[in-house]
Amino acid sequence: MLAAAPVSRVLRFDGFELDVRAAELRKAGVKLRLQGQPIQVLATLLNSAGELVTREQLRAQVWPAETFVDFDHSLHNSIARLREALGDSAGTPRYIETLPRRGYRFIGTVERIGTEESPPAVPTAPSPSWEAPVAPVRSRRSAFLIAALLLIVAVGAALVLITSLSHRAAATPSVRSIAVLPLDNFSGDPAQEYFADGMTDELITDLAKIGSLRVISRTSVMRYKGTKKGLSEIARELNVDGIIEGSVMRSGQRVRITAQLLYGPTDKHLWAETYDRDLGDVLGLQSEVAQAIAQQVRAQVTPQQQARFRAARTVNPEAYDAYLKGRYYLSNQFTTPQPLNMAKTYFEEAVRKDPGFAPAYAGLADTYLYLAIFRQMPAESAHRLAEEALRHALSLDDSIGEAHDTLAVLSWRYSWDWDATERELNQAIALAPSYICAHEDRAEYLAFRGRRSEAEAEMTKIREFDTSVSSTLTEAGVDYQLRDFDRLLEASRRGAALNPNEWLEHFYLGVGYEGTGKQLESIAEYQKAVELSGGDQDATVALAHAYADVGRTAETRKILRDLEQESTKVNVSPYFIATLYAALGDKDTAFKFLQKAYLEKSLDISWHLKADLRIDNLRSDPRYQNLLSRVGLKD
Repeated sequence: MLAAAPVSRVLRFDGFELDVRAAELRKAGVKLRLQGQPIQVLATLLNSAGELVTREQLRAQVWPAETFVDFDHSLHNSIARLREALGDSAGTPRYIETLPRRGYRFIGTVERIGTEESPPAVPTAPSPSWEAPVAPVRSRRSAFLIAALLLIVAVGAALVLITSLSHRAAATPSVRSIAVLPLDNFSGDPAQEYFADGMTDELITDLAKIGSLRVISRTSVMRYKGTKKGLSEIARELNVDGIIEGSVMRSGQRVRITAQLLYGPTDKHLWAETYDRDLGDVLGLQSEVAQAIAQQVRAQVTPQQQARFRAARTVNPEAYDAYLKGRYYLSNQFTTPQPLNMAKTYFEEAVRKDPGFAPAYAGLADTYLYLAIFRQMPAESAHRLAEEALRHALSLDDSIGEAHDTLAVLSWRYSWDWDATERELNQAIALAPSYICAHEDRAEYLAFRGRRSEAEAEMTKIREFDTSVSSTLTEAGVDYQLRDFDRLLEASRRGAALNPNEWLEHFYLGVGYEGTGKQLESIAEYQKAVELSGGDQDATVALAHAYADVGRTAETRKILRDLEQESTKVNVSPYFIATLYAALGDKDTAFKFLQKAYLEKSLDISWHLKADLRIDNLRSDPRYQNLLSRVGLKD
């Protein structure tokens, strides 16, 4: 039996400190992300330091009878997570020694602080006795009675087993929504953060393909990177049932992922596993982890989804590494040119080193699109290169939802092909129902087409997946396209409060003020947007237009002259020059530049033409109606 050792409030060893009541492990005062069963295993080992703790004793202490999990896997992974957190090794242990087929022993020196009343010892089951004498059967009647009794006992045992299994199944919580917290970087190298973040993104992407599971967006979970919040608190904030947390360790060409699934509301441990593969097999590893999670939460995975999981190919390790770096730069700070150019360089490297790696082409297409949206590349060349990259991606794998979403945005913003836009958006969401970018693009597109109720319904879905500043930006974009300036003001105020350094929030706030007749407030917000964006053209032109509204036309003319001079050296959108001529009352020159924007297929035409209040004084002109018709829109 497990000896009833004194139970202490705090157990210390080397630089570690375990607070048993709070179930928190700290190293040099810093809380480690270790919860649930690994903490309980550690507490059990520390309280019996120097003694063997058998597997059966650990099962009784940590995995009570009602816990319905694979005990062997759970114990193995709890020990693996402990060793990772402690920097320990199974081969040369400093703390946790494995005694094969028997159990484990803590071999370090433990200091006990704050001894409390000991809990009852966990008894071992008494050995069955096989020596009891068997009474002789004296008659047929006795034999019949014994047989009847045996049958009753057997039926009763079966009923008990069925009831027990039913209780176990009922005790397993239902998980219909899940959040993947940022995986910890256990590589010992801070420069590998991009790799851990990338593996988090890829796991979210794989799980987003499962239609029966609501998966929280990357932007919502990344704010919990390095957090000290408890899992139950995070689950409440994200409104999810399940939480995935874990770690990534990369060493040379090997990668190890340790993941565990917990039921958020109660911190109940449901599953844990460790995966160790060559980097070239990382796509198969990701698919295996996603499938295991889906199986544990009993999510319905269609045969097509199962086939896509099984079809994971090997990838050139250097190509995959470059791909993750590209995604890192694309996901972080993509509104300024330098990170976008870095992303482009890394995606090109990935494609060069593995021409058969479809996601790298999809990432490259995204980069071209954003370079055009932020006017760092002419729309025509960006469209051509993005379409070429998408053709490669979809010819290699037509199940990439991100590629269909990018194709939809190109069809909207450049080709003005509304049927193709809607078809590709629907396909992207069908392939990856929790892919947040496709939902955001569809909400804004529906608002652009004036389909208010559908756009608002899409925003309701988005709030189920995304609780970050990204969703407030999408809401502002929807309100902008609907020209609902009161709601735009409300949404952008919330967004600016959440992220005061996001220039787009201040831009939309300026539009909201201007649209509700508060010109001076709009100027202040546009000035912030210009400063935070480093002089983005859209923000600069909005400020110039607001100056004209309050009679400061000299400042408007100066900004116009600067833009026209700048256009001889860099790509300046002719649409924006048109809006400034409109603000100054020169309608003929304004339409001249609108025609130029139309011929260049400026991406600003398809975003601003129906909603932009900067050209309100042009809307009654027949030339505006003619332009709408040529783009394929109705006023």
